[in-house]
Formats: sequence, C-alpha cells, structure tokens
Amino acid sequence: MTVYDRLISCNDEKYRDFQSKLVPNIPKENILGVRTPDMRKIAKEINGTEEAENFIAELPHRYYEENLVHFFLIAMIKDFDECVSAVETFLPYVDCWPVCDQSSPKVFSKHHDKLLPFIKKWIGSEHVYTVRFGIRMLMNEFLGEDFKPEYPEWVAAVKGEDYYIKMMVAWYFATALAKRYDESVVFIEERRLDPRTHKKAIQKAVESFRVTEEHKQYLKTLR
Repeated sequence: MTVYDRLISCNDEKYRDFQSKLVPNIPKENILGVRTPDMRKIAKEINGTEEAENFIAELPHRYYEENLVHFFLIAMIKDFDECVSAVETFLPYVDCWPVCDQSSPKVFSKHHDKLLPFIKKWIGSEHVYTVRFGIRMLMNEFLGEDFKPEYPEWVAAVKGEDYYIKMMVAWYFATALAKRYDESVVFIEERRLDPRTHKKAIQKAVESFRVTEEHKQYLKTLR
C-alpha cells in the first residue's frame, strides 16, 4: 500500500472543497481532502519503515496531502544532521502555507547552535515558503533563553511583497511582543515594518492572551 492509497482511503469530498478554499494557489485536483489527524496517523504508522524511506526520496509529490505527510515524517527524524538535510531537500517543493506551517522537527530544540546558521540562510532565501519556514523556526526556537536582540533584526529586514511572508513577519512580532516585549516593542514604536505588517502584528498581539492588558492598550496607540 502506498501513501496515496492510505490517503485516498480516508478522503472526504466535502472536506476537499473546504480545504481548497484555504489554499487557493493549489489546484483543486491536487487536493484529496484528508484531515490533519489522519495524515499524522499515516506518518506515524509508516515512520521508520522502508515505505517511508522510499516516499521521502520521491520528489516532487503530486498531492497536497502527500507533501504534508512528507513533512510530518521529516519532523520525526531524531538525528539532527539527517533531519536538517531532509528539510533542505524538501523546502524548495513546499508550495503553500499549511505545508510550511504544520511541521516542526522535534530534534531542532536540542541543537540550537547547529540550527541557527540554517535559519539565517532560510530567511535569506528567494523562495517564499523557505523564508516563511525560517522565520517560524526562529519564532519557535529562539524567543526563549537563546534569544538575542539581532534575531528580530533579521526578520524586520526581510523584504518583498508576498502576502505569506508579510503575515509570517507579523506573526513573529506578535509572538515576540508576548515573549520578549521590551526587545520587540521598539520595532513597533519606530515603525520598522511596512504599514500592513505593522498593523497586523499589533492586531495579533492585541488578540493574544499572552500579551498583558497594559501592553495591549499601549500597542493600540501605535496602530
């Protein structure tokens, strides 16, 4: 049984119609209509098998859900070097925000020193979803103890008009305002982001339960 066979066994036409509206840049005929828990289950079932190894080696995939299963499998690789190599091989084939956003390799959290140069390279990429993934990894992994003031500088320096990059930049700063307020609020005060991203970052921060009420009221004055 192939990954496609496993996916098609639990597809739902109505869910396919719903999903196609969320990823308008993916042709509807390339979406099967499989829910995320089912895709994660498939990845777990075949993880570590020859089937999984062969599937990861087969690029590009035709279907949206195949790409998601691919990234879920990568996220379970326990060796850092193997995992980051698989990520780098796959990133050029990532073609929509859900595939970019739903997978977070667990091993990354244990190897921040080795991960950081890759993140910096990804953020500097010309490929939209590689940039988005790099910013998300910086957000996920480096707003805690390993935070450094230059990291939000990397994100603020990202240029381009792509919607999905702008929204990721806004997401990063909204999260930074929750976790690293003093270091990140200056980017809002000095309006270091383009107007649309600036407003979206404030909106997301104001909507967050992790940002204090006092900070929210101040941020509203900076819209």
